[in-house]
Parts: sequence; C-alpha cells; structure tokens
Amino acid sequence: MPLILVTNDDGISSPGIKILAKALKSVGDVYVIAPETEQSAVAHALTLHRPLKVDKTGKNTFYINGTPTDCVIIGVDKILPGKPDIIVSGINNGGNLGDDVTYSGTVAAAIEGTLLGIPSIAVSLVTSNIINGHNRKKLNFKVAAKFAKELAMKVLRQGLPDDTLLNVNVPNSDTIKGIKFTKQGRRIYDNAIQEHSDPRGRKCYWIGGGVPQWASGENTDFDAIHNGYISVTPVHLDLTNYKALEYIRKKWRK
Repeated sequence: MPLILVTNDDGISSPGIKILAKALKSVGDVYVIAPETEQSAVAHALTLHRPLKVDKTGKNTFYINGTPTDCVIIGVDKILPGKPDIIVSGINNGGNLGDDVTYSGTVAAAIEGTLLGIPSIAVSLVTSNIINGHNRKKLNFKVAAKFAKELAMKVLRQGLPDDTLLNVNVPNSDTIKGIKFTKQGRRIYDNAIQEHSDPRGRKCYWIGGGVPQWASGENTDFDAIHNGYISVTPVHLDLTNYKALEYIRKKWRK
C-alpha cells in the first residue's frame, strides 16, 4: 500500500486533519504528523533555535511542538518507516488563494514535500464570504476530504511534474459545480492593519483586520471559488521570472 503523510498548520486537534486522514485510509498506510498547536501563517518557517519534541497520540499519529515544515522534515527523516509516496496537507480551515500561498503553513508543508522529491498536495476549505456573498457557518470538510482522496489517488497513479505541488481550494458548499484548473490570483487588502490601544493606553496593531478584495482576472483560483468550483492550481517552486531575466540580460548590457 502507498505510504501517506498527512499534516497541516491548524494543529493536531483540527477537525479537518482528522476527516482527511480518515478519508485517505482507504488509499494507503496513513501517518498523521502535525503541529501541537495552530501554526497558521507561519509560511515555510523552520525551528532552528530550540529543540523539538515528538509525542505520539494514537496509532501512526504524532504531534510536534514546531511548524508544518518541521513536521514534514522530522516525519520523513525520523518517524515514517520509509519515504512517503505522497504528502497531503490540510484540510485547512480557511482558503489559501492567490498570495496566501506565500504565508500559508498548509502550503509550506506541501512545498517542503516537493523539495524532498515527494508528490504533495495542499487542501483548504474556503470559509470566507467570497462564495456568492454567503458565509456558511457549518464547515463541510467531508466534501473537501472526498475530493482530496480522489486527487491523491490520481497523483499516486500519474505523478506530478518536477518541482510542482497542487494547491487545492474547495468551496464550503454542498453544491459544488465542478473542478477548474486555475492560475494563482492576486489579493488586495483594504485597511488590513488595525490600530488599537492596550489596557494601559499604549498603541498596538492587529494584522489582518481588513476585508480582502481580489484583482479581476479569468481562470484564477478566486474566480473558480467565487463561482462555486473547486480550484486546483499547480504551483512551481522555481520563482525565477524568465521574462525579466531575458530583459535584464539584453537591456542591462548596454
């Protein structure tokens, strides 16, 4: 059976990771290795200045007092019985659309897996009000888990291009219209930094208080989610801007 590593950035107690692991158990031998506590927006951080501890909380289930990237590195190198055939990160409670991929611990776990040469998928449930202007209170992780299972099976059969992971966003809806293969969108923040005062009157700031807007564009992950479709975006780890590279080579020689 395929060896599957499941991780996330919401922590070992997240309902999303439990539902995801359960769905994948019919596909292969599942190991869950996740952060002890929520690690949202830690991006691709590594813990370098303190020791990390691993605790076992059930059969093939572990938590680490570190980041999602820590979990992948330690899991692959020290916990799993061999190199996993696939890494599935999620199900994140909240979307990872557009520029979110640069902040997301969920996506970072898949990035680390890709760096290690392991096919990797990041799966998120979009719970904000961008889906037809409606914010569902009930979290429908089962729909996302079902799709993650189907996608994992396809990746196990067919593989992924080199240096490429899949960033998957699923509408929090019972009526999914279908699947779209998309490009990364662009998020525009309005008043994202909130200024407050602490109980002693000292000025402090809260990041993320604004309402996000989205740049218009066809075939983006946001466009797919907004119209009720699952978004699957291939993310390439090579960040080189080849057009800019060619431009610099030609223009800067003069």
